[in-house]
Amino acid sequence: MDTLLPLLFFIIMGASVLAYSILDGYDLGIGMLLPLGDEAEKDRMIASIGPFWDANETWIVLGVGTLLIAFPEAHGRILTALYLPVTLMLIGLIMRGVAFDFRVKVGPNKKQRWNRVFFAGSLLASTTQGWMVGAYVTGLQTGLLNTLFSALIALLLPAFYIFLGSAWLMIKTEDALFDKAARWARRALLPVAAALLLVSAATSLVSTTIAARWFTLPNAIGLAPIPITCALIFIALAWFFTRTPESIYRYSWLPFAGAAVIGLMAAIGVFYSVYPYVVIGELTIWETASATSSLKFVFVGVVITIPAIIGYSIYVYRIFSGKATDLDYG
Repeated sequence: MDTLLPLLFFIIMGASVLAYSILDGYDLGIGMLLPLGDEAEKDRMIASIGPFWDANETWIVLGVGTLLIAFPEAHGRILTALYLPVTLMLIGLIMRGVAFDFRVKVGPNKKQRWNRVFFAGSLLASTTQGWMVGAYVTGLQTGLLNTLFSALIALLLPAFYIFLGSAWLMIKTEDALFDKAARWARRALLPVAAALLLVSAATSLVSTTIAARWFTLPNAIGLAPIPITCALIFIALAWFFTRTPESIYRYSWLPFAGAAVIGLMAAIGVFYSVYPYVVIGELTIWETASATSSLKFVFVGVVITIPAIIGYSIYVYRIFSGKATDLDYG
């Protein structure tokens, strides 16, 4: 139990971050796509995320809370190193929350202002999250190469979110906006694939620990399904977008499902790359874990909380399934 509980909390933390990146990722992606729609389309885009976005952000609270409670020393090390991007991310999320509510309450002449705030908040939150992922993978080390790598991830993650947002709009909209969403997703696919390939190659340059795990035998053979799966999904999605409009509409859920699997493969790759460290090269899961008695006490709350979050999310997604309707606060 002394060794199992820290591992379980590490998995819970990673799963929470993955759930957040997929679910709130499409929220952020739609925020960055907002300027591309006309006035009526902007309202429908916001309506497509209206019932879900608060619940989606619950996962990042769970992930950061798990880091704080289960791995307090690592929490202090990570948050200290990432203080500025974390602050900027929170500012971006606050901007999104304020703009989301204000844009439906102000007059038409001020609505565009809050649309721009929603876009800026989405972009700021996305890029800072990418920067934090890059900094974490490099072991929170400074230096030119590590900084460039973090900047590369800061560009990749928004591109991935934009694809997720486009794919979500394909599920939730129809007619002209659906056609636009399919076009946005098709255009985002190649940049996402190219960026993912560049990041995979660059990771081996900035982290010798990760390079040794991925590019030595027999590890390389065992890990081959991860890049192969991602490559096959990208090829399948590229083919999918060449189909007739009727076929694309009939299977409009496929791009989002494909993006979710790519996100899962990336998460598995990151987990393998960093394990057993919470801070790469510095603190292992067991070195930084809280006392076993504390973990047992918290685990009871986790057993209650996670099913509640999952159950609530399933309920909300079922209730508001189907195509988005106009968002009404009347």
